[in-house]
This record gives sequence, structure tokens and C-alpha cells, in this order.
Amino acid sequence: MTEERAFWLAWSQIQGVGPISLQRLQRHFGTLAAAWDANAASLEAVEGFGPQMIKRVLLVRSHLQPIQFLKEHQQQNPHFWTPADADYPRLLFEIADPPPVLYYRGKIDPLENQGIAHTIGIVGTRNPSEYGRRWTRKLTHSLAQRGFTIISGLAEGIDAEAHHSCLKAGKRTIAVLGTGVDVVYPWRNKRLYEEILKCGLVISEHPTGTAPDRTHFPRRNRIIAALSRAILVMEAGTKSGALITAHCANNYNRDVYVLPGSLDSPRSLGCLSLANQGAQLIQGEAHLLSLLGAMPPLAVVDTAPETPREQPPPPDLEPDLAQVFQKLTDLSENSPAEPVPLDSIVQHVDLAPGIVSSALLQLELLGLVTQMPGMRYQRR
Repeated sequence: MTEERAFWLAWSQIQGVGPISLQRLQRHFGTLAAAWDANAASLEAVEGFGPQMIKRVLLVRSHLQPIQFLKEHQQQNPHFWTPADADYPRLLFEIADPPPVLYYRGKIDPLENQGIAHTIGIVGTRNPSEYGRRWTRKLTHSLAQRGFTIISGLAEGIDAEAHHSCLKAGKRTIAVLGTGVDVVYPWRNKRLYEEILKCGLVISEHPTGTAPDRTHFPRRNRIIAALSRAILVMEAGTKSGALITAHCANNYNRDVYVLPGSLDSPRSLGCLSLANQGAQLIQGEAHLLSLLGAMPPLAVVDTAPETPREQPPPPDLEPDLAQVFQKLTDLSENSPAEPVPLDSIVQHVDLAPGIVSSALLQLELLGLVTQMPGMRYQRR
């Protein structure tokens, strides 16, 4: 998959081509490598690619060689994932705009990347009350001791309190940054950042050396929400960035919990607003743990050998879908435990890459196919 990850990286260098545009390119052409070679007329058929955008694409393609650029980029950014990589966090595939490149530093936990580990996002104001700090410490400690990975944004206030409390409990935490993974912001959290690297993970969609920019942090919040199975908002004003995280979590079908506060406190008004919109109130440690215990069970990795069984007959499908479904079935028989790369399917059917990609998407919606990381597919 080295070639395809090079094209994820290359496309992300073009101004205006964001995560959603990349999804459209992939669906239309089958692979980003094929999209890179497409002419202007073919690109016009992709939603959002007008004359100015295509002009920028052609200009960048004229001087950027994806494979060479990947090698050069890795010298300054040795650790990153793209959706073409098997280790790309699977929970990010559940959102409409997953980062095309996700940089990281620290210790990787494969169960987190697979979406199997329990993860909880804890966010809130940068200027919390003592009440907010105290309950952040109490809840973080309880959750960490019970095996939850705590995710936050390394900001002042609630974020820092959550990271500190998790580390004090000797447990794992993840910091999602709005800067490069080597840039600490705010600087006063440098020691906290270094402690996280020893046993946790720091991630960002921005390359090494990226300085703080106020436009980066709202976008960062969607990653916190996507990687978390639930979000706790401890204290938040009506304009707090924590509300963005909560709204993203709601859109991603994550549960949102809020710490109740006083009507007299501006720090509580954002939480009360979220409660009015359906977020659940935290009424104590035991109450929260009881609520979290009602979350859908996590996927279990079964390492026992699978008993061979006869595949049910394929349903009545349109010709293109039937051809792709049958070929996926045939290719899977050689290696039942291994997902089949998109490229392999394209090579074995008499259909354009875009049609194959569209067929696989329709088969997913029908519940017949599962997409795995790295654009690989399995028959359900």
C-alpha cells in the first residue's frame, strides 16, 4: 500500500482538496493513484472540481512526484497514517471527513486503532472553577482505573486536568493537537506533553513544525469526538470550543454527558444548553459508570480457528454489483482471513475503477460487504 499512501499524501498538498474532496475522488476513480493520472475532462466529472480547482491540481501535479515526495516527507515526519494504512484508526472511517494524513508520536495501542479499546473524550473550558477541576479529577481517575483511555486536546484547564489525572493514575491518555505533533501549545504544558509521550499518544492532522492557528482547533475537535466512544463536557461557556466537540460527537452517534452546574455560573451555561438538547447529566461517579456500562458492547477479536461453512447463495443483484460481489467472493476463497484490496478487485473485473468503487459502496449499504482499513474489503 506504499503507492496509495503516497497519493493520499500528495493530494493533501493541494490547496482546496480536503478530506471530503478526497473521498469523492476515491469513489469516482477507485484509487487516488488513478485520480492523479486523470485528465482535466475526467476531473470535471467530480463534484466540487471546477476550473480553478482543476488548474491548481494540474499545477501541483506538474512538479510533485508522489513517491519521491513521500520519501522526502518521511525524513521530517517519520510517523503518520493515511486511510491506505492498515493501522489507520478505524473509528475515523465513521465520519464524513477523516484526516487524509494523521501524524503521531508516542506509544501505539493496536486495540485503539482497531476501535476495540474503551475511549472517552473529556473536554471543557480553559478557565474552569475549582468545582470543575475537582470533578474532572474524580471522574478521570475512576474511568482510567477501569480501563478507559482518556482523550483530550492538551489545552489549558479541563483538558490538562484530564491528562494529568490519567497519568497520575498510571494509565493511558491521548492528546489531539491543533499544531504539529512536535509543537507544544500552550508552552506551559510542555512537561505534561513529555509525560504523555512516555505512555500515551500525541496525534495531529498537521505536519511537523505547524504553529498554532485558531482555525486548526475547531477542526481538531472533530477528531477527539470521532476517536471517543463518548464525550464528557465538564464545564463550558456558551462560546466554548468544547461545544463543537459535543456537537460533532452527537453527529457521530456518540453519547454526550455533561457536568451539571449553577445557573449563576457562565462556565455552566454551555453544559446546561447541551442537557436541554438531550445530553445526559452526570450525577456522580457510580451514575456515570452505570450509564457507560449501557453502551453497545465492543467488538471481540476471536482468535479461534473458524469452522468452515458453506457460503449462502448471493442475492439477486444488478449486473455490476453481482460481478463485483462474485469476484470478491472468489478472491476471498484463496485467503478467507485476509481482506481483498480494491486494486485486486479492479484488476479482475471488466469494469471501470469508479464503477467498482460505487458497486462496493452499494454492497456495503446492502450489508453484504465490509470495508476494512486501507481500502480492503471482506464479504460479510
